[in-house]
Amino acid sequence: MNASSGGTDARLEQLHHIDNRLLGYAVLVLAGIGSSLLARRFGAPLLLVFLILGLLLGVDGPGGIRYDDTGFTYQIGALALCLILFDGGLQTRASQVRGAIKPALVLSTVGVLITASLTAVAAHWLLALGTLQSLLLGTVLASTDAAAVFFLIRARGLHLERRAGSTLEIESGANDPMAVFLTVALAGWVAGNGQGSVFVIILQVIWAMGCGALMGYGGGRLIVAALNRYDFPSGLHPWLAMAGAVTLFALTNLIGGSGYLAVYAAGVIVANRPVRARHEVMSVQDAATWFAQLLMFLLLGLLATPHALLQVLWPALGVAAFLMLVARPVTTLVCLLPFRYRWGEIGFIAWVGLRGAVSIFLASIPLLAQLPDAWLYFNVAFVVVLASLIVQGWTLERAAHAFGVAVPRNDPDTRRVHLDLPGQLEYELLGYRVAPGARALATETWPLDVRVAMVVRDGRIVQGNEAGDLRPGDYAYMLAPTTSARRLDWYFVARGADSANSPQPGFGEFLFGGDAPLGDIAEFYGLNLPKRFAKHTAALLFDERFDEQPQPGDQLSIGNAILTVHRLHDDRVAQVGLRLVPLSERLLGGSQ
Repeated sequence: MNASSGGTDARLEQLHHIDNRLLGYAVLVLAGIGSSLLARRFGAPLLLVFLILGLLLGVDGPGGIRYDDTGFTYQIGALALCLILFDGGLQTRASQVRGAIKPALVLSTVGVLITASLTAVAAHWLLALGTLQSLLLGTVLASTDAAAVFFLIRARGLHLERRAGSTLEIESGANDPMAVFLTVALAGWVAGNGQGSVFVIILQVIWAMGCGALMGYGGGRLIVAALNRYDFPSGLHPWLAMAGAVTLFALTNLIGGSGYLAVYAAGVIVANRPVRARHEVMSVQDAATWFAQLLMFLLLGLLATPHALLQVLWPALGVAAFLMLVARPVTTLVCLLPFRYRWGEIGFIAWVGLRGAVSIFLASIPLLAQLPDAWLYFNVAFVVVLASLIVQGWTLERAAHAFGVAVPRNDPDTRRVHLDLPGQLEYELLGYRVAPGARALATETWPLDVRVAMVVRDGRIVQGNEAGDLRPGDYAYMLAPTTSARRLDWYFVARGADSANSPQPGFGEFLFGGDAPLGDIAEFYGLNLPKRFAKHTAALLFDERFDEQPQPGDQLSIGNAILTVHRLHDDRVAQVGLRLVPLSERLLGGSQ
């Protein structure tokens, strides 16, 4: 009787232990989510906040949690990186990255090799590591972090010129596969398990990248076909896409390809094809990606110990300084100068090569392989990442203005409702509330094959062809191509009643037509205009620099002048304002 009672008590105690662990996990997640509010308020990189939170909860911090499971950390990191890259592919629009694909791919392949090699030199001298060990550490630190860069850009409402933003976007997604492959290969060499010559390694790289690209293309097409062909219950489409991405990742790795490249390529394919439940897929994928990042960052922070970081602090800071001030700028210059990038673009891309969770994740590979000095790689990578996030992360906005790649504009302050149309993938139904002064009130013909399907007015449903002109307070439901939603948003932004047709103070000291050659304008006003802009019209320049349709109030800085969109006609820049500004104002970002 007593033995039976004792066994029952033990089982109940085990259940309580499970509950305690679940409570602990939930508190960790809630703490991570709560810390994101601090990150947004103070403009700090979210990764930095999560890493510091992990350190505080760890064995040397107030939390006192002892955690050293490198295998579990690697599994979570691999899954998180898979989801992050798939999400990065889903955010990539082919129309927005034209002209940046080739240079970004060079930067994410050749650039990784150059960065790793240069950083290895610093590691060799500052940490007294051997050649292979230095190359391994250089490879660990060679990859930039897309999550860190684009969180900061979105959090601060910063808009970048098309080519600079697209280059960063593609590079951050495409350089991870190269860095992962090289890290695994070099870890094998350091462990004494490396097989074959350098030529064999090159063939393996070609196979991994080629196989990853082909598997990504085929896998992306399969995901698109499955989403469109099968009528799943509501809510399952996003999980099908996510499960398909993870399956593709694992299968590609099993046959020797780059699973990371495969999921990124698959995401690009899905993003640029008509698919059912697109907005559900994007919403759930975004949430899953943030959750995966949160878990990975917390675990990596828990794995580190502050007293061990202090032991390598100064040499690691030396490596970080060399990486930020020498290795990354040299790499960017060598890779982008042949593509005729502007000096400002090269300078900005060089400065925002932030190191993040990917570098710390790669540093866990030597730990998993139990290499000599494995904790040294991890601790140095951790310090370098912290230094990069603090120095480069907090200066990103200033750098964008100083290098002239920031595009002063506001996001459309409006909300839309998406409704999928059964059996129709090329169009969707978008619902808007018509704000006072919106451009939609004065629009007689809609662009981009947009049609007014119906209007809800004074509580009544009115057919689109019977509604007449839209009125403030109407709820308009528009039938539009799936690619037109972002452009259509601007038609429903609240503005002053006369803002669309009349000049406003602050738009510029001089006004001229959007089709006027900038060379003629520069000669007439005595502007210091770079020669490459001489044959451009203002309308063409705005189209090239902006990811989306330019809007009244959008600005560009060229030479010693700032151009501002003053008026549109048929979705083209029809009138531009020009204002001369001193250098000090441009450096401070004061372009208004």
